[in-house]
Amino acid sequence: MKILPAEATVTTSPEVSAAVSPAASVAGAPESGFHRLLSRAFNAPILRKSRLAWVDYLKGIAILLVVYRHVLIGIQRSVAVAQAQGSNIPDVPAYLEKANMIFFSFRMPLFFILSGIFISGSLAKRTLKQVIGIKFENLLYPYFVWVFLQVTLQIVLGGNTNSNRSLIDYTYIFYQPRALDQFWYLPALFNTTVIYLLVKTQLKPPVWGQFFIGATLYFTSPYLHSVSMISDWMEFYIFFALGDAVAVFFFKESTQRFLKNPYSLLLITPIFFLTQVYYLAHITEPGKADFLVIALIGCLSMFILAFRMQSWNVASFLRIIGYHSLYIYVTHVFIAGLVRLSLTKFLHIHNPFILLACGIFFGITIPIIFYNLLILDGPLWFLFSYKKRPIRQASPEKEKISFS
Repeated sequence: MKILPAEATVTTSPEVSAAVSPAASVAGAPESGFHRLLSRAFNAPILRKSRLAWVDYLKGIAILLVVYRHVLIGIQRSVAVAQAQGSNIPDVPAYLEKANMIFFSFRMPLFFILSGIFISGSLAKRTLKQVIGIKFENLLYPYFVWVFLQVTLQIVLGGNTNSNRSLIDYTYIFYQPRALDQFWYLPALFNTTVIYLLVKTQLKPPVWGQFFIGATLYFTSPYLHSVSMISDWMEFYIFFALGDAVAVFFFKESTQRFLKNPYSLLLITPIFFLTQVYYLAHITEPGKADFLVIALIGCLSMFILAFRMQSWNVASFLRIIGYHSLYIYVTHVFIAGLVRLSLTKFLHIHNPFILLACGIFFGITIPIIFYNLLILDGPLWFLFSYKKRPIRQASPEKEKISFS
């Protein structure tokens, strides 16, 4: 049976259902108020809905790696400043940075490929204007809101942060988002999507034509880094185009069997490690041919791993993390920075492992709780949308998948 991306279902085992509602799993006992609050705070019922589980696993893995990178960078900067001021605090182990470099080679291309896989399906259900409007609301609107809030807070806190912000940084919002911590991704994905759709619908190039355009943009992008609002979408256009190109056969049974096959994971794993060894030895940069190959192998490895995790039905927390990846992305640097500041300034904790673990844990959990309790059906809805959406009713009914 052919699997359709907009209607695909995932069978949820009794074990997952029990994990979602632990109180109800005991002889049909009703949930306590605490368990209901906990379930709502983490949107646990999403695990019972008919979603493409591998998508949430994939996004969960990717956003976890993104949070790891940004928390680690924050610690490194904090340690460098403290040591320059004469403080005797421990260095960050070099192998933590090596792990960060391994993840760097594929984590962001992964998001663009995944977005490209579903773009034609979205366009088939909506007009071009509607798709662009949805992308603006889901990507560009949160970018403007949250980047303004973060820059403002960094200016107010001044020397207590790792960022030396001034009023000039507000202008970077419009042309140099790379200078504004993690926020570059949102305008990059919006611009990539809009330009790709305009090319696709107006010029109607063949698949090879999109790849040619993508390759030209990819290899040209390093020369335009001074204006990252332009160079970022150029760099990732080819990954988005690849996602759209593979979508026509991605959901075929033969492809799905390959991705789910445990031998596929065994086959790709040594290839993944060999390419990462090469990457660590040469530290190649985006915009180069070898980086492109390494990134694609890394992405394929993560796709296969996500499908295996779906088959094994393990680590369900990754699905919850993946489902909330956007909200984690825009707020985790702010949360992790406050956690690091609290631990170092008030508790005088400088152990890099404690700082890293706490930064990752709170940088992921607090945004999820914040979104589900205060944003979704809550009073702060305007932080992620310029129009209030209808209050959603909890329902075990089948949920259509939308990645718009």
